[in-house]
Formats: sequence, structure tokens, C-alpha cells
Amino acid sequence: MSFSSEVKEEIRKKCFTFKNRHSKITNGIDAEYRKELLMVMFLRCGSISDPERFYHLELVCETEDEARSLCQVMESFGIMPKITRRKQHFIVYLKDSEAISSMLSLLSAHQSMMKFENIRILKEMRESIQRQVNCETANISKTVSASVRQTEDIELISRRIGLSRLPENLRELASLRLERPSATLRELSEALSEDIGRSGVNHRLRRLSRIAEELRKAGEV
Repeated sequence: MSFSSEVKEEIRKKCFTFKNRHSKITNGIDAEYRKELLMVMFLRCGSISDPERFYHLELVCETEDEARSLCQVMESFGIMPKITRRKQHFIVYLKDSEAISSMLSLLSAHQSMMKFENIRILKEMRESIQRQVNCETANISKTVSASVRQTEDIELISRRIGLSRLPENLRELASLRLERPSATLRELSEALSEDIGRSGVNHRLRRLSRIAEELRKAGEV
């Protein structure tokens, strides 16, 4: 059974009375009557997507006036739907997950709402974890790329002029980078004889990079 069918089955099991199921939608009625109207409307022309795939709830109306009236009823409960046209029909729809959850609660489909919320929480957790993994992967890739570039620069300096020609502070860092190509800035900082932070290490690595670039340009002349 689809999630949409589950929602409708739960709504059908609720005990409610709707005096005139074919009356026009109007806001001049009490809240319970408006809730029952939405329940009947959803049973008649509503559907909801599988939340595992994407978030989408819609009600298909025959006329634009009916769609706008339905929107007003939903808005009276703080739910803000949108309208679009599909062939000869007007579609009142929700794509915001929180709004859909509120709508399910309004329809008295509480078990479906809990299922929807559990799926939504799990999806958000998976997406959050994936974002963290992507961020960490990007940082690792960035660190590795920077380390490779720095090592190439230092090796060029070593071949062209020798590391002994460098100032002592740059020479120590250059040698350390060659010995520990995968070390982070913090690890390099902790391994140096002089007490400098990551920014200091990064500054010296940039100086080595500039020296290497000048040697490359000189070699092209």
C-alpha cells in the first residue's frame, strides 16, 4: 500500500460527521467543520508522495475558485499552500515538509504523521552526515593537494639552488615538509623547533611557494 493510500485509510477510520459533503468551501464555518471539510476533500481529490522519495502533497480542484477557497481554509490553520494549473485542473499543493506534517495532523492522520516525521528526521540525519562527510572529504582533498604542491615547490628549490641557500626558518620547514608530506599545518607547527602557530607555518610555506615560482619564471627565460 502506498503512503498516500495509508493516509486515506487512516482518515476513513476516523469518526466524523460532515453534514453536506458537496457544499461550497467557505471560511464562515467553525474550525472543526473546516477540518472535516479538508478531510473529505483529501479523500476525494488528494494525494501525498512517498516521503522517502520527496515531499509533495496535493489536492486537485475542478475550478480556480474552488482551489482558492481551499487555500483560504488551509491558510486559516496557518498552512500556506500554492496553486498551479495542470491541464484543466487547478492543483493546491505543499512541498514544505513541516507544512505537510501540519496538514497530516490537521487531517487527523496522526499515525501517518508520525511515520512521516520519523522518515523526515532520518532523512535529515542522513543528509547532515553526508554533508559532513563531503566537507571532510573536500578538506582532506584540499590538504593533500596543498601538500603535493608544497612538496613540488620545495623539491624544485632543492634542485635549482639547494635548501642550504634558504634562511634557517624556511630551511627547517622545507626539510620537515619533505619528511612529512601528509602532515597538517598543526602537525608541522608542533614539529618545528620554533614555537609558531598554523598561520605562521602557512605564511612560510607561501614564501617557499613564491621562491619556487620565481625560479620557474627564471627558468623559462
